[in-house]
Amino acid sequence: MEPISNSIEKLENSLTSDLRSIDSSTPPYVGAPVKANKWNRFVDSFRRPEHLESSDSDDLTSLERAVKKTADTQLQASISPITQAFIALGGCVGSGLLIVSGKALAAGGPAGILIGWAIVSSFLYCVMQALSELSSTFPVSGAFATYATRFIDPSFGFAAGWNYAIFWVVVMPLELVAASLSINFWQSDINSVVWIAIFYVLIIVLNLFGTAGFEYFELFCAFIKLVGIVGFDILAIVLICGGGKQGYIGAKYWHNPGPFAHGFKGVINVLITATYSLAGTELVSLTAAESKANPRIALPRAIKMVFYRIVIFYLFTLTLIGFLVASNTKQLTEASSAFASPFVVAIQLGGIKVLPSIFNVVVLVSLLSIGNSAIYGFSRTILSLAEQGLAPKILAYVDRRGRPLVGIAVSAFVGLLAFVSASPKQEQVFNWLVSLSALSTLFTWASCTIAHLRFRAAMSKQNRPLSELPYKSKTGVWGSYYATICLIVVLCLQFWVSLFPLGSKPKAEVFFQNYLGAIVFLVFYFGHKLYSRKFNTIVPLATMDLDTGRSELDFDKLNQELVEDREAFKALPLHKKIFRILF
Repeated sequence: MEPISNSIEKLENSLTSDLRSIDSSTPPYVGAPVKANKWNRFVDSFRRPEHLESSDSDDLTSLERAVKKTADTQLQASISPITQAFIALGGCVGSGLLIVSGKALAAGGPAGILIGWAIVSSFLYCVMQALSELSSTFPVSGAFATYATRFIDPSFGFAAGWNYAIFWVVVMPLELVAASLSINFWQSDINSVVWIAIFYVLIIVLNLFGTAGFEYFELFCAFIKLVGIVGFDILAIVLICGGGKQGYIGAKYWHNPGPFAHGFKGVINVLITATYSLAGTELVSLTAAESKANPRIALPRAIKMVFYRIVIFYLFTLTLIGFLVASNTKQLTEASSAFASPFVVAIQLGGIKVLPSIFNVVVLVSLLSIGNSAIYGFSRTILSLAEQGLAPKILAYVDRRGRPLVGIAVSAFVGLLAFVSASPKQEQVFNWLVSLSALSTLFTWASCTIAHLRFRAAMSKQNRPLSELPYKSKTGVWGSYYATICLIVVLCLQFWVSLFPLGSKPKAEVFFQNYLGAIVFLVFYFGHKLYSRKFNTIVPLATMDLDTGRSELDFDKLNQELVEDREAFKALPLHKKIFRILF
């Protein structure tokens, strides 16, 4: 028996070996599954996800369909809470602070820039609190572009959404031009168009990596900006106290040339520059639909960083700039150096030879970070508009890796405007883009606060308790009222300054440069009314949808979790309580 069993075992091994050799040497039969290689997986990643369920329904109105589609977005939840916090802290800190603030100092003086930035920061904080409440409750695609449609008016949502999309699609070439100008600081013989081409390809490739490319690059850039700004603040204190070539500076420039450069009108000019510099702070709410963590916890903590962003990056730093650089410094006003960073100027005046180049690297990284954010902001906003039926359907294309490819492609196409830097009129183009972007921000923030007011009013009308909210705005409805009024006042003051510009006679070109954003908004708003032939489309409070897209629908469970969170906080030691309150 033993020899027979051995023979059978040898025969089985031989058959197994033969079958393996046949399997490895012959092609698979027709219809057999083929293991995809890396190239096939790469190509397939650009296709639409399989088994997509259409959210269209004949029994839904256009508004109900828009709300449902933005709640059922194909974007992937992959952005970490740490990245969201860093985006709120250092994201979109770019040319507005590091370059254009020099013009603001020349227009308003050291006191003027403090007043201007303090006013804008005060109502921006209220905007972000309102947005924190809405985005933690409704982590939907498009965030505030969607809130304006479902809580205010589809025409208002159309105008606000396209207004924000135009803002970001314009910002990308603007930042690329600014980045090429920052290279000129080193007196490079290489044509600026070459640098624009390099930066352009870098930013497009980063966004083709999906949210991972955007996320990690923003994390890296935010860290560089934080280190650079804090390092500058420390250096600035040393220079003010006499550690530089100028000796003790103190409050010298507050006495001569004085705290205000051009009086009240100068301060008004600072307001619009401050608005532009703080634009993009709201970008963190766009990540709500792609948040890896629970939006109820992650977004309020991330938005809490806005306070430190305002204090560290803006108010404290600009105060030091006002001590270090006189408002009549030539580099701030001469055409040949209109884009020179006041930060670099301050270091140069201190007589430090190496640091200006090092800080110019920080400026360059900041500008590239904004360009990266521009593609992300535009592609997500235009995706939301397409999902709502307010933009061509092709723009709603999202591939298997959660990339809104058509939106990225459109942004890349418009980004080619950056190559206008080869023209001798690049400065005029830069001014047009800055002015258009600045006013766009006013309407975007207003859409956030008005949507918050309408949402709270609908909750009251429908007898819905505030306990249904996972996060409540710390400034409440009064903060939203304050921010809305401030935004309207700034818009009116900008109209006055546009008609009667600082230091010159009224000019049509200057007016349209400064007020083009308002005209664009009105054209979109009334254009949508005429196209849809619906002139009274304000969403009724009694029938407003307060449930679709909510992050928490089990309100008993939500309240239980909130109670447990409060109890867990009480049990923490004092140092951890302080850390949790601050961060």
